[in-house]
Amino acid sequence: MNPQKRTRRMVAWLRVTGTGLLMAGAALAAQAQNAIEAVTGSLQSGAEVVRIDLAQPLAAAPTGFAVQSPARIALDFPGVTNGIGRSAVEINQGNLRSVNVVQAGERTRLVLNLKQATAYRTELQGKSLLVVLDPVPGPALAASAQTTFAENRNRDTLPLRDIDFRLGPDNTGRVIVDLPNNQVGVDVRQQGRNLVVEFTKSSLSEGLRRRLDVADFNTPVQFVNAQQVGDRVRMTIEPRGEWEHSAYQSDNQFVVEVRPRKIDPTKLTQGVGYNGEKLSLNFQNIDVRSLLQVIADFTNFNIVTSDSVSGSLTLRLKDVPWDQALDIIMQAKNLGMRKNGTVLWIAPKDEINAKEKAEFEARAAIENLEPLRTQSFQLNYTKALVIAQGLTGTGASAGGGGGSGTTTRILSPRGSVIAEARTNQLFVSDVPSKLAQVAELIQKLDVPVRQVMIEARIVEAADTFGKSLGVKLGGGFANRHATFGAMPVTSSSGSGSTGGIGYGTGNATTTWTNSNFINLPAGDAGGTGNAAGTFALSLFNSSFSRMLNLEISALEADGKGRLISSPRVITADQTKALIEQGEEIPYQQATSSGATSISFRKAVLKLEVTPQITPEGNIILTLDVSKDARGVNTTAGPAINTKHVQTEVLVENGGTVVIGGIFELTETNDESRIPVLGEVPVVGALFRNRERVANKTEMLVFITPKMITDRNAAR
Repeated sequence: MNPQKRTRRMVAWLRVTGTGLLMAGAALAAQAQNAIEAVTGSLQSGAEVVRIDLAQPLAAAPTGFAVQSPARIALDFPGVTNGIGRSAVEINQGNLRSVNVVQAGERTRLVLNLKQATAYRTELQGKSLLVVLDPVPGPALAASAQTTFAENRNRDTLPLRDIDFRLGPDNTGRVIVDLPNNQVGVDVRQQGRNLVVEFTKSSLSEGLRRRLDVADFNTPVQFVNAQQVGDRVRMTIEPRGEWEHSAYQSDNQFVVEVRPRKIDPTKLTQGVGYNGEKLSLNFQNIDVRSLLQVIADFTNFNIVTSDSVSGSLTLRLKDVPWDQALDIIMQAKNLGMRKNGTVLWIAPKDEINAKEKAEFEARAAIENLEPLRTQSFQLNYTKALVIAQGLTGTGASAGGGGGSGTTTRILSPRGSVIAEARTNQLFVSDVPSKLAQVAELIQKLDVPVRQVMIEARIVEAADTFGKSLGVKLGGGFANRHATFGAMPVTSSSGSGSTGGIGYGTGNATTTWTNSNFINLPAGDAGGTGNAAGTFALSLFNSSFSRMLNLEISALEADGKGRLISSPRVITADQTKALIEQGEEIPYQQATSSGATSISFRKAVLKLEVTPQITPEGNIILTLDVSKDARGVNTTAGPAINTKHVQTEVLVENGGTVVIGGIFELTETNDESRIPVLGEVPVVGALFRNRERVANKTEMLVFITPKMITDRNAAR
């Protein structure tokens, strides 16, 4: 090939290759320079649309995720920078509050701050990305969009069975409603500071139309009010403080749980662990102050950084909650944090500790110089002397619950207290800060003690059965004697030789000699004291000189009995109560001097119990139940029949438990017979006596504790 042609072809190839490389480099440069230029919000066909304008079109829609509380939607743009010039864009249109654009390295996260959580979808249009938010119900639709657990398919109203309140774990109040069926419609909504629950197509009996005062349970729920409104039942739950609720339905039971909302003012996010929105950070030797500024822009927190915070940091975090990322940064640089509302003060830990120490020392110095004030406290349920001992640390705990209390002094060294027993008042002299603590303590201690009614039922049942079968077999002969005139006639019966006396009709006297050679009559089966029934038959020969007597006796006794004893007593929480009824039996007892004295022993029905109410509403009972009765008389005095049970048991409020029982079964089969003859089949029954006794006795002890929330309930 001509060298000139070869050179021209080489030049042309280089031109084409260079042009391609330049175009590829331009494309890469354009892609590297892609940035978010504008973010706007608008309404299109009733839907909210967020328009994100970029410098270059995106190859694919960005990935993202939604957060329910707080309501947010986050979108990640890899290889895109923030070209708006600010990190926050205020929208305030419809459901969209604002938009945050935060750049971290080669990635930019766009966060949509919503008023209510909703779904979304994305759509690419040229250089723009459209984020379409699903509509949320407005105020006009709020009533129709309430929580509905079931639809009522019945046209007629059905009565609710019961409305009850229970104490759950962690001071959770549970309102339990027994529905007539699982098809009752239930609507739950929050109205102001109250929680309203409506049961559609339902009615309420007169006994359930009441206002429950449940403030003594120490839950957020104070009152539960149920009333009939048209064809539905409206139940209003009145809580206090900060609370949150949940509701669920299980078959015919509907439960509303109201629990206190735990707020820790020192935590960045509420809840257990780290709950902040996730972010990704990838920096090389970034200044710590600049890194804290990035987190501040992302979280909308106001961060005040001390002048002593310095240094740089290299980190790579991917999808980490922002509060955890901040904690990692502060641990790496030995920094501390103090939170006051939405303001975070970040400084070295030594600086924070030194400042707090200075504040405490200044506060202690002021307390020693601050003038004293005197304040009186009127106590209603607790004795003033008990509270005074608790404040000064000279006695047991101010609660008076019977446990070992602390003896730590609550008042300051300059403080004093006077307990006035006649009016049950406290007069406390101390600095104002201590007086506030005393007032808070008295508010928690001076509360009515919860009461428990304990009912015991001792059931004794007896079932006796006895059966006896016996026989008598005997015979006799007649002796005739010649007489002159009318002479008495003596007839013999039984085993003796002389029986009844009659008068002969001729000149002869007849004497009967009779005896029982088999005497096995029926006994008193079961010890009832009743006589057995008899059937007798006598056989004579043709000349009436010989006779044979047969007597069959039988007895069958069946008895059933039941004895119920039901003592009940009301007592305060953790306070022992005793109730007994019976008699004191006297007996003689020898003394050390040799003389005798009269002593008494109780034969009573006794219930001794100490209740303890657990935080979840159950009741622990320490029980001592006995039922004694007078027994048989002995030479030393009457015996005592004892039935006794002593135990400790956990029972739910209003529940019934069997704490003990005794079952006895006595079966006796006795047979008496004549040897050899009694063993003969069929005929041998005339030579036997059989007795069968079966006695069953059973004792059960039932216990039913019930907390008294209404003072009129114990009647």
